Amino acid sequence: MADEREKRIILLVASLSSFLVPYTGSSITVALPAMASQFSADAVTLGWITSAYIIAAAVFIVPFGRYADIVGRKKVFLTGVLVFTLASLACAFSPTAGILIAFRFVQGIGGAMLFATSVAIVTQVYGPGERGAALGITIATVYAGLSIGPFIGGVLTDLAGWPAIFFVNVPIGLVTIAMTLQGVRDEWADAAGERFDWPGAAIYGVILFSLIYGMLLLPDTAGLAWIACAAVGAVIFYRQETRSASPLMDLAVFSGNRTFVFSNIAAMINYGATYGVGVLLSLYLQYIQGFTAAAAGLILVAQPIVQCVFSPIAGRLSDRMEPRIVSTAGMAITTAGLAPFIFLSPQTPVWIIVASLMVMGLGYGLFSSPNTNAIMSSVANRHLGIAAGMNATVRSLGQLLSMAIVMFCFAVFIGTAVITPSAYTALMTSVTVAFIVFTALCITGIAASYVRGTIHGE
Repeated sequence: MADEREKRIILLVASLSSFLVPYTGSSITVALPAMASQFSADAVTLGWITSAYIIAAAVFIVPFGRYADIVGRKKVFLTGVLVFTLASLACAFSPTAGILIAFRFVQGIGGAMLFATSVAIVTQVYGPGERGAALGITIATVYAGLSIGPFIGGVLTDLAGWPAIFFVNVPIGLVTIAMTLQGVRDEWADAAGERFDWPGAAIYGVILFSLIYGMLLLPDTAGLAWIACAAVGAVIFYRQETRSASPLMDLAVFSGNRTFVFSNIAAMINYGATYGVGVLLSLYLQYIQGFTAAAAGLILVAQPIVQCVFSPIAGRLSDRMEPRIVSTAGMAITTAGLAPFIFLSPQTPVWIIVASLMVMGLGYGLFSSPNTNAIMSSVANRHLGIAAGMNATVRSLGQLLSMAIVMFCFAVFIGTAVITPSAYTALMTSVTVAFIVFTALCITGIAASYVRGTIHGE
């Protein structure tokens, strides 16, 4: 049982690791034009720089969550920080877009280890009465990374070039490793002695890769073929898991657990409707409005700053009232923030963009912490790794869905052309259509969030 000092250290290292990933992702969005210039990359290639990380994270999160339940979450967490840190260094020295995409994939493997363990560890060491607040703090650091990422990324890109974004990860990663080694004693291997389901993990990986790759290939017909392969794989996976004595994913976690199922669905929809916003607005602000990378980052910072403020508050609220109430209100507010972006034009005042981002930030902050609390509180301790892995997986799937929507719009309206002034009209059309889809998606998320079950015995 962790004492108060160890609990504080655990919360700190979990928060540091939670900062690394969103900082990197959000800072890269404002560096995309600089990367496009250096590598002569088209819009679809830029999408792959973002998506490669998410593919790897989605494929490996659940297997690493189960593996951590068996061998110990601390071991997997430390390995994840090390892989993420080394991959960041490699990204900084990438000479081509293809190599950068490859190392972003490796970085995603490290991120999968972090996602699968950090929230599970925090959930286990903090009891029901304080769990929401602790998760709120952890998620607030996610938003802190999102907050300073665009601004710091923009400044670093303007002053030192985009590789500087990745160099920042190295000292943070090393500090996290040192603190974990010195201050965290427990391993949290609640499923120790059970066998790891290697066939199930392999099938699961193929399913996720096929699904995600297929989504990103749309509207090409090859995308539909990959998605069909994923559907066939899902049938095979179900048969494997129901027959395995020690399955990768205990399907009993889903059976009759409405809170777990609908909370995960709501999370996927929320991320699907919001993740691509930063990419769209970054390109819009720099190409259409003519802002520098640093200025665009400063504008984009409005949303995560508000999220960072309200996430701990929402987490504490979810310890006292049903998470579905707080989360559903957050989803509705997020929808209200998204809708104005449908009407963006080259003349849209910046204050409207900032105000809409702040409304989105309020909604997102109210949604995320209570939703995570609902997911993690709805399962037994021995399933915390799977729960954390599934939560992170649906988040990654939501992010991929969001990027698939963005890349679909780019492919249809821009094609493979490099974004130049002659393509600005097509870029605006892509932005408008994407925001229409995002807003409609978020509306469906309100229903998914509301129909979930309860965790406080309402």
